[in-house]
Amino acid sequence: MSIHYQPTCDLKALKARAKLYKQIRQFFEDRGVLEVETPILSQAGVTDVHLASINAQRHVQGKKQTHYLQTSPEFAMKRLLASGSGAIYQICKVFRDDEHGRKHNSEFTMLEWYRPALSLKELMLEVTDLLNIVLLERFGEVRPTILSYKNAFQDRLDINPLQATLKQLKDTAHRVGLSLDLGDDRLAYIDLLFSHMVEPSLGFDTPVFLTDFPPEMASLAKVKLDEDGEKVAARFELYIEGLELANAYDELIDAEILRSRFEADNAEREKLGLHIMPIDEYLLAALPNMSECSGIALGIDRLLMVVQNQMKLEKVITFPAKVS
Repeated sequence: MSIHYQPTCDLKALKARAKLYKQIRQFFEDRGVLEVETPILSQAGVTDVHLASINAQRHVQGKKQTHYLQTSPEFAMKRLLASGSGAIYQICKVFRDDEHGRKHNSEFTMLEWYRPALSLKELMLEVTDLLNIVLLERFGEVRPTILSYKNAFQDRLDINPLQATLKQLKDTAHRVGLSLDLGDDRLAYIDLLFSHMVEPSLGFDTPVFLTDFPPEMASLAKVKLDEDGEKVAARFELYIEGLELANAYDELIDAEILRSRFEADNAEREKLGLHIMPIDEYLLAALPNMSECSGIALGIDRLLMVVQNQMKLEKVITFPAKVS
């Protein structure tokens, strides 16, 4: 039997990745942002119902324990912030179980950084500065636009996702030919409509910062009121050529609210028959000592897809999970 041992990407992609890492590190060094490293394995994991952690068994002081490969370095980095690190960034491997496809691999590379005292708008400017370094050869100077989640929905589907009833969402899905039965899960219908009808059209003329998500999608972000007085999550995502590249939060630092979100996630996990995740008590203990902060996670591999004008993730990584 012949085994194909070669990488799925070419030498040009390997060199582009090395160049990108150098550009990122220089960018943050110039701005006085400290590069850090945190553990990949943790005894607690993300509770988000829509993320599946990969677990591993290891012995700690002779005792066998279940730990989890990080889906993001967020929890550990926030403990550093609460300990007085100041602005920090990290380039690291993250893992999400059974995520494979044109835009997904269960092991991927993430750039994550945190900026104390920086607003989301100021963080958008910093992201733009980074894009104008790493994407200069392909696009020249870029000037991203800002679009709210609500307006993106209304422009494409003539429906307000913040107010729409379950029936309205189901009717809209049927109208556009999406016949999946998602039961009474209102948020699942919003996500279905967004991923199929809104997301693919974002960021073709210029990069788009999508802002003000439904409050149910706050995750670890604060909740605020938008210009119409409707509750929204204080976060943004970056889209280029229909591809989500980054996710940013005005970070929630209220430990009691965050604990209630973790507990609600686990209650939903139990309802769905999913694994109940241990809550990270270290993070909750750290939050009262953490200052106001904006944070962002950016997918390095997807950014390389844009840099290299590639349509498949496997063209910018060496050995995808399915062939490694």
